[in-house]
Order: sequence, then structure tokens, then C-alpha cells
Amino acid sequence: MNSPITLDALRVLDAIERRKSFAAAADELFRVPSAISYTVNKLEEDLDLTIFDRSKRKADLTPVGNLIVEQGRLILEATNELTYMAKQSASGWELEMRIAIDSILCFKPIYTLIEQFQVDNPWIDIKITEEIFGGTWDALTAGRSDLIIGVTGDLRNNNFKSHAIGELEFVFAVAKEHPLCHLPSPLSAKTIKQYPSIVVADTSRQLDTRSAGLLDGQPRITVADISQKIDLQLLGLGVGYLPVHRIQNHLDSGELVELKVAKPEIREVNICSAWRKDNKGKALAWFVDKLQTLPHDVFLGK
Repeated sequence: MNSPITLDALRVLDAIERRKSFAAAADELFRVPSAISYTVNKLEEDLDLTIFDRSKRKADLTPVGNLIVEQGRLILEATNELTYMAKQSASGWELEMRIAIDSILCFKPIYTLIEQFQVDNPWIDIKITEEIFGGTWDALTAGRSDLIIGVTGDLRNNNFKSHAIGELEFVFAVAKEHPLCHLPSPLSAKTIKQYPSIVVADTSRQLDTRSAGLLDGQPRITVADISQKIDLQLLGLGVGYLPVHRIQNHLDSGELVELKVAKPEIREVNICSAWRKDNKGKALAWFVDKLQTLPHDVFLGK
């Protein structure tokens, strides 16, 4: 018996659950909203069950819908892995090179490498994704990316290799008119906790999410990327650590002010690129080789 739960239907459900709306899922999958609705309605009709609770404006899964999405993601991951392995074994050259970069970095160096790569390999698709915190490791371990750039910390296990690409420097910075600017330094944790921390959301899907520079009990404003975090801190809506290479012009102009903290949580972080040892793809090897020839800290705009 053929199951009505197709891979396409699982991709649609996954997108709706992650994006929290049918319209946003349609945008991600490059389809019209009516096509998304038809897929869901048809699946519910064929299964004779309800996947989404339509009593609310938000696209909330029913318990059985949540089961289908959770198990469906395992199927999608397995299918993607099988497809990828088949493509790799066929010729040695990947049909798609997938690169995940932490949003805190400058992307121009990888664009330059892509331009060079396409001269001799125009048929190979390249997919660039932006990740935050543990999202880069998550993308590599889950098989969504072949190469990740901007990871911190030790290697997850012996299945990976890495290459150091720079050192991030962070400072605790606030808007020039923020009340903290008028207090004696170094600032205590008790003083800082009186103001919201601007936090960038971790993009991990399977690994545990994390954050940095957040004090216990401190209110937070969560944003999607580092650019939004900088914008909110420029407006004085919150406080937090920021990467120096992304805010140097604001520090120079006085729009942002670096303040001393009694017990600084983060100052300097070593970053690297990483990839799977067992990935023998020729496209990956090309990018790894080129990355190792780039100047140190080039992804920090230096």
C-alpha cells in the first residue's frame, strides 16, 4: 500500500512548523500559499486526521501532527544523507557544495572563493547558509552542510577536521546616552542586570541551543542576527557584548561606548572552519585548500 505521506508533504510540514505560518513556508519553498494549503489538506483527507489546529491564527500542530513532523524530519535527514552519499560515490565531484557561515563574520572572502571556483566548476550548485552559535555545528553534524566557517570550541569528536581562521574580540558596549555610561566602572553584574540583554537566537535544530553574555535573571530581547543586535544596542534598548570588527566604526564615532565590566564573561574567542573527515568530495577539498591559504582574520574584515 502506498503511503500518502510523501517526502514532499514532509518538507511542507517541516517548513510550516519552523516558520510558524503557511505563507512563510510558501516563501521558503518558493511556492504559492494555495499549493501549501492543498498539500496539507490533501494529506489530512487521505489520513483522515487533523494535522494543524485551525482554531487559532498561528499554525499550531495537533499532537498527531507533531508526531508526523518529528518522525518525518528523521526520514528527511536520512533521505538527504542517502542522496548525498549516492552523488558523492558517482563521480567524486559533488553536485552541490553546502557552506554554512556564522552570521558574525564577513562573507566577502567566501564570495571571492566561490567566484574562483565557478571558473572551472560552473555546473556545481553552491548553497550558502547563515547560522548562529551552535547552528554551524548543528548544520555539519546533521548533514545539512559540508563545510562550516566560524565555529568556536573544540571539535565535537574525531569525525571532524578543522582549520583556525581567526580570533574574535568582544567588548561590552552600550549606546552613548545609555544610563550605564554615567556610572563608575567597572560595572557589577548586579548593575548590568537592571537592563535588558540583546540576545541573538541560536539557529541549532538538533543540538542544544546556547547564548553568551547573559546574566541569571536578566531580561532579554531576542533577535535573529548580529546586525539586529547592533541596531538595538545603538538605540539604547539593551546591552551586551559585541564583536569589535562589526562595531569599530560605531566605537570610533562615539555612537557606541565600550564599558569595563567587573567580571567580563567573554573577551576573545578563537574561531575555525570544520568539515567531516570522511567527506572525500573534490569540491570540499578545493574549498578547504583555498581556506588554508587565506590570510589570518580575513573573515573579520582584516
